[in-house]
This record gives sequence, structure tokens and C-alpha cells, in this order.
Amino acid sequence: MPSAAGLPFPPPQSTQPPPPYSPSAPPSVNPSAAAPSFLPLDQLFTNPVFAGGLGLASLGAAAAFGRRALIQSAALLRRQLLVNIEISKRDPSYSWVLAWLAQPRDNSGFIAQRLTRLRSLSVTTTTKSLSKAAGEEGNGRTHADFRVQPGFGHHVVRHKPGVYIAVSREKASTATTATGEPHETLTLTLLWMHRHVLAEVFTQAHELAQSFQQGKTVVYTARNMQWAVLGKPRLKRPLGSVILDEGVKESLVADVKEFMAAQQWYTERGVPYRRGYLLYGPPGTGKTSFIQALAGELDYSVAMINLSEMGMTDDLLAQLLTQLPEKSILLLEDVDAALVNRRQRDPDGYSGRTVTASGLLNALDGLAAGEDRIAFLTTNHIDKLDPALIRPGRVDMMVRIGEASRYQAGQMWDRYYGDIDTDHKGRERFLERLDGLGLFGGDQKDPAVPKRHTSTAAIQGLFQFHKGDMEGAIRMAEHLIPRTYEPEPPTVEGSIKFPA
Repeated sequence: MPSAAGLPFPPPQSTQPPPPYSPSAPPSVNPSAAAPSFLPLDQLFTNPVFAGGLGLASLGAAAAFGRRALIQSAALLRRQLLVNIEISKRDPSYSWVLAWLAQPRDNSGFIAQRLTRLRSLSVTTTTKSLSKAAGEEGNGRTHADFRVQPGFGHHVVRHKPGVYIAVSREKASTATTATGEPHETLTLTLLWMHRHVLAEVFTQAHELAQSFQQGKTVVYTARNMQWAVLGKPRLKRPLGSVILDEGVKESLVADVKEFMAAQQWYTERGVPYRRGYLLYGPPGTGKTSFIQALAGELDYSVAMINLSEMGMTDDLLAQLLTQLPEKSILLLEDVDAALVNRRQRDPDGYSGRTVTASGLLNALDGLAAGEDRIAFLTTNHIDKLDPALIRPGRVDMMVRIGEASRYQAGQMWDRYYGDIDTDHKGRERFLERLDGLGLFGGDQKDPAVPKRHTSTAAIQGLFQFHKGDMEGAIRMAEHLIPRTYEPEPPTVEGSIKFPA
């Protein structure tokens, strides 16, 4: 008989009765049949789509955190290992350093050749006229000097073996209000251990700038509320080329040099260290020429201010005088014409912003006045000046530079014709000719000769017209007589008085 296991039908159910119900006994719970959760985390984590997205988000967060940590670490290392110095275009050293960067360097070596390749350059061109060669036609040749320097962007230069400087020249989005010119900055970056190199860089840049100005006088002018170089530096004018009356030039130079050597004396006594000079006299007598030659003698620059310039105010004048360039002579020309009442420019009578007399006085000797200053004022009419302007403290020394004297005419003759007139006979004839014309204030021997005067500028023009021809200069001496021009009566023909 076959067993029950081999039957094709299921085995019979057990007929054992269930256990009796007990109220105190807890009901049995099946672990696999637990109540559903509000957040089925097990299902979320077992979901392949959610698990993949969570992994990507985790990787992104980790990458962002690592990037931020790397940036902060790099910034920390940059602050600890590097040193930056920023130079504004308004600073005088800006042009010095740019010229220093333009100098040729030794970039030999594999690393130096690849790091110091300049791909962005700018050029500064200067020109000067050359004298014509013998037999050459035309107006002569012009020499052009091209100076190539790093342009805007980032560069690397090699200062010395093992010392590299990162250069960043940038143009800011802001601009100067007066000119609209964008502001520029130059940033030098190098290792902290090489920070002492900065002193060498600025020293060499300053020496290079001084070499460019060797034998020249720099002239500054007030432009847009700051000092700016006026044109190219001029060749120094020899002090001997300016001929004043006997003893005048020597006394002025001696007084200026004595002032320059007495700074400690002024400091110990609490006296402001500044000195003012007033040169007055007719035009063409050499007032401005002497100041230029004096600046060359002292190796100083000249800082000019035009008090009649539109937009010049009391505040601007005071600011310019407190920011005077180092080692410079302040020059205020024709101060008498700058303070007169100007013509009205608008129908309502407003003539624009101008410098007042009180503003000029305070700028020269007031709370706004700077120190360590040598100031020269010039005027053709001293009688038109306010007495308060020429009092001691504002003007310490007044010197009249007058008409040409016999001494000046003789000295100028020797300077122009000394190599030709070796026996000085030509000079005596020329001086006697001027005496006969009364150009030295009349002729003492002949009272009938009118009393006249001439200027050193007129004598210089005569000598320049007759280069190397002293006989021609003697013959044309009557052209030194000052001419008086009178207005001509109007004609119906207008400006054409003679038929063509």
C-alpha cells in the first residue's frame, strides 16, 4: 500500500484543537507583518533611483566643500608666502617702474625663457629733431626713440637668478572725473623671502628715471587738480647764459643757496621753512630766464601755476601748493595781471571761478601754505600789487631786473662774438654806438641825445640775427631803439592798403 507521502493530494490537516483563550496572555505578533511607517526609509534606500541621486548629491557636496577648502588654503598660502605692492598711476613711481620693466634682461635658461615671455606690450615713442648734415637739404632729420614696456595683463619678469616678479598691469573701470582717463594700477608680486628685492627695484627705477633727466630741467604745470609734467624735460640752461646787471645774479644765487643750507636753523627756531622772491621790471629783461637757469644750477625742477587759468580757485591753489613736487621752484608769473578784475563772461556777470587776492595771500603765507618751498613771483608793474602781497614773510627779497645796462651789453657781446673780437675793439665800438643812440639812458657827453632804453631780449635778438657778423650787428644797432606803434586811421579799402 503506498505511503501518504506519495499521494498526489495534500496530507490531511491536523485535528488538534487550538489552545484555549486566556485574557491575560498577550497576543502573538509576527515580525514580518509590522505596521506601515510614515516615512518608509527602508523602501527609499532600497530604491535604486533614490540611492543613485543621493550618491551624486553627496559627491557634489563633497566636491564643493573640497573646492572651497582648496581656495581658502590657496589664499592662506598666498597671504603667507607672497607679498604684493600696488602702485597707482597718480604716484610718481608708476612711470619709473614701467621704464624699469622695459629694460632688457638676461632670461637665459629653460625655465626663465618660458616664464618671462611677454605677449602683451605697449610702446611709448619720443622724437627729437637732429641738426642737418653738411650738404643736406630739407628741414633735417627726426630721431625716434621707441620704448617697449609691458602692456595690460599679467606678466612675469626675472630680476636676478632665482628671483621672479609677477607683474599685473590693470585698467580700472573708474575714470578721472576731469579728463575721463581710466585709472591704472601696477601690482608687483613676489615671494615673501624675496621682499627685500622691492627696495632694489624702486632704487634702480628711480636711478633710471634720474638718468633720463640728467642734464635737463623738468617743468610741471597744474592740470586737472594735480601736477603734471609739461612736455619733455628741457636741457639745463647754463647760469652764465643769463646776463643780469652787475652783482644782481650773484646776490640772488647766494641768497637761495644760503636758504637751502639753513633748514636746521629754521627748524630750531620754529620758523616756517620757506622763502619768497619777487622779480619785477619791464618785459624782456630775463626774469623767467634767470629762474630757469637757477633751477638748472640747483638741480631743481620748476612748478608753474597760471593764476588766470579757468577753473583755478582758492582751494585748488592751496592744494597745489601743499603738494608741490619735491626739489622744485614755485613760479607765479605776472601776478599783477592775475588779480585784476576780469571781463564778464556771462550775461549775469559771472566770470567763472577765479583766484582771489585773499586766497593767494593765504596760499603763500597761511595755514594752507606748505613748507620747504622756494617761490618766485614776477611782475611787470609792481605798483599794481597789493602791499599785503609783498610784505616780509610772503616776499622776503625784491629785486628789480631792469633795462639793459652798459655792463650787460658788453657781457653779451663777449658771449656772442668773443671768439671773433679777440682785441675787444669791436665791443667798444658797439658800446659807443649804443651810447650815441641814448640806449643807456642818454649820453652824458651830449645832452641833446634823447634818453632811451632797450632790453637784453632785443640785444640778444640782434646778435642772433647777425651770427658771426659783428660788423652787421654794429651797423644795425639803431634797430634796438624801442618803437612806438600808433593806431592807423581806418580806410575804406579795409586791410588792403596797396593794390596787389
